[in-house]
Amino acid sequence: MVGKSTASMIIRETCVAIWDALHGAVMAQPHKLQWKEIADVFQKTCQFPNCAGAIDGKHIRIKKPVRSGSQYYNYKKYFSFVLFAVCDANYSFRYIDVGSYGSRSDSAVFAHSEFGKMLLDKALDLPDHTTLPGSTSPAMPFVFVADEAFALGENLMRPYSSRGLSIARRVFNYRLTRARRVVECAFGILANKWRFLHTPIHLKLETAISAVKAACVLHNFVRARDGYNFEDSLSHSLQSHLPSFVSGHRQGAAVREQFTAYFMSPHGALPWQLEAI
Repeated sequence: MVGKSTASMIIRETCVAIWDALHGAVMAQPHKLQWKEIADVFQKTCQFPNCAGAIDGKHIRIKKPVRSGSQYYNYKKYFSFVLFAVCDANYSFRYIDVGSYGSRSDSAVFAHSEFGKMLLDKALDLPDHTTLPGSTSPAMPFVFVADEAFALGENLMRPYSSRGLSIARRVFNYRLTRARRVVECAFGILANKWRFLHTPIHLKLETAISAVKAACVLHNFVRARDGYNFEDSLSHSLQSHLPSFVSGHRQGAAVREQFTAYFMSPHGALPWQLEAI
């Protein structure tokens, strides 16, 4: 009979070993050519050009950590830490940050993450600006797509506030949401494969974090091994989201307006987009 403390130690050591063995192989930071390949798949499957990834955060339910106060108590009224992820159009994780307080917002987790700092410092080795397919307008940066919780930036697109939108801006929100939902789908695939994520994790905090990191690299390993399914899981009706009042940078606003104009142009429009909004 194995004691609880021994079992906990075995679980943690196994999860750490899985992370150490797989992280470099299945979740290494992309270089310039790989970012371009990721964007090509987003264009093919989600029809959003120059998109290098979708970002979001997921609350991982846990038991209250010892002497943690309310730091891990989130707005959904349970204890959690945050899994922040950058996902490609194949539903694979390209970057994760695991363990931030559940009381923190997604935007705060992003801002304090290594990925967020590298994006701000232009240190991600993204491809050079390029024109959008079929367009002769000025070259556009490669961007990541996110929901309303994140601040607008030159390389980070979020939806327009949902109040009094023009048709063009509603189309932009639809097109962005099609691309952004791949990260939500990835979280769903992850949780359905590794069922412990559906219930509170009754492990020490450090062990729970290690278990989630191990599940994420195993998720990538299995997807690479089994091949990618391009079934369009983005065709469901899109729910509207509450607006956020985080102000965006002027440069990000200009980039968003250029995408908005492109999505209404003959080269960038989709046949069904007006019906979808």
